[in-house]
Amino acid sequence: MWRLKTLRHKASGSAINLEEFKHKRREFEKTLRQARRDRQLVSKRLLQDEEEEEEDSMETGSIPLSPEQVREMIRGVLSGGEEKATRLASLRKALRNPESQLAFIKCENSMHMLIGQLSSHNAQCQLEAARCLHALSQSTHPSVGQACLPAGPYLLTYLSGQSTKLTELSLYTLGNLCPDSAVVREKLLAQGIVPALANCIHNQRYNLAVVEAVGFTLSQLLQAKDATEKITPAVMASGIVPHVISGLTPDPEFGYGPAIECTWCLHYLVSSNLDNSMLIAQGALSQCSAVLITLGGAVAQGNLEGGLELLIWPLLRCLGNLLVSGGDVMPEDTRLLAALCVFSQAYLHPHPALCRESLWALNNLTAGSSGFCSGLLLLNMAPILIQFLSFSKGMNLMALRVLGNIAHHGTEYSVGLTQAGLLTALCATLKMAEPEVVTLSLDVLYMLVSSSPQVVEEFTRLNGVPLLEAIQYNSEGEQRVRATYILHHHFPSFSEGESLSSYQDQ
Repeated sequence: MWRLKTLRHKASGSAINLEEFKHKRREFEKTLRQARRDRQLVSKRLLQDEEEEEEDSMETGSIPLSPEQVREMIRGVLSGGEEKATRLASLRKALRNPESQLAFIKCENSMHMLIGQLSSHNAQCQLEAARCLHALSQSTHPSVGQACLPAGPYLLTYLSGQSTKLTELSLYTLGNLCPDSAVVREKLLAQGIVPALANCIHNQRYNLAVVEAVGFTLSQLLQAKDATEKITPAVMASGIVPHVISGLTPDPEFGYGPAIECTWCLHYLVSSNLDNSMLIAQGALSQCSAVLITLGGAVAQGNLEGGLELLIWPLLRCLGNLLVSGGDVMPEDTRLLAALCVFSQAYLHPHPALCRESLWALNNLTAGSSGFCSGLLLLNMAPILIQFLSFSKGMNLMALRVLGNIAHHGTEYSVGLTQAGLLTALCATLKMAEPEVVTLSLDVLYMLVSSSPQVVEEFTRLNGVPLLEAIQYNSEGEQRVRATYILHHHFPSFSEGESLSSYQDQ
């Protein structure tokens, strides 16, 4: 009935310090993903290996360098010798300071020096130069991103290189540069970033760290305001989509990171207002459903840790929007229904918005589907939905829509909902102060009382008619019209009695 669209280390430090930094890094990654989940914002990503994390643990803070100090560091690198890589490492640490970043790009030949080291034959110098660029890519100043553009072709080349560490660094650096400005994005697109990403994930599809990095960079591109016109068509034609869909399945040993990044990529593709039939044909809907079913089983067993909700969130959005686009799921497979109900219950208190998102997907799944509506009744899930009617923050509205989808299919379904206690719950929602809740409750009530005389009798027994009369005389607009119609067509004895009483009082 209702189907709704988008809402869119060297061992210098102690092992304890190392674990603490690893924990902080994981928390930072989680925060970035939550920011993208809540606001769909682009985010910068800092990639550090264990050696860098331990080095950071020994530092008290980054002091900005003067232009002369920056020039001295550049001269030190250019002087060559065995200390070149060490000097680049010192430069990389200095470039974490925003003022030092600006001082560096203003120095003559600074980027020329860095690109020269990036393209050198010294593997350690290459890596340190890439880390320097990665530090620069953290800047929020647009001029820094534009200054890094000459390094684009080299970074793209390393996506097909032999060094996994250099590939990861290049991917995250490119991902950080993508949102800086339209000029930067257009230059990277012209340099071939989309086919380079497609080739990288194809060659490294078994390396989950690289898959995660590709997902991050691609999602940064797809969030651009002009993505629908310029980027999404190129991505769809690049051959990368099957790899993104394949990446939706999490690896229990590696963690949820790659799956989360790939799912956000799919979400941005689905939400791009383009024809989603190609995504559905490539298995996006069936894969989302399969992963949600698996995760539903994990949550049902009490597994709510490890950032699981950060994967469920974009999967639900993909599922709901693909269903709106005309995608279908086999009604015989009721496991998806069970998974969505499990999510709505498990995350009701820790993440109410995720509960609402689960109900939204359930609404789109049951809209127009007698098979899924029947499944909800057969699996005795109607009482679960009815309990959400007492909650606010949009959960009651979504639950009402799902219940309306069920009632829409006629007598047998309405009787099943009545036996589950829906009329009693509606008597409560009709008294609520939220106009939309009351209006939707009247719509559901109309479908119920229109289906069977027994429902009319039950609503009368529950003393529900005075509630309709109160709405008829105390409310305005749509609510008054609905209440009056229900009274006149399904409770005529009450309306006639009221009319006679009004006549005698005159």
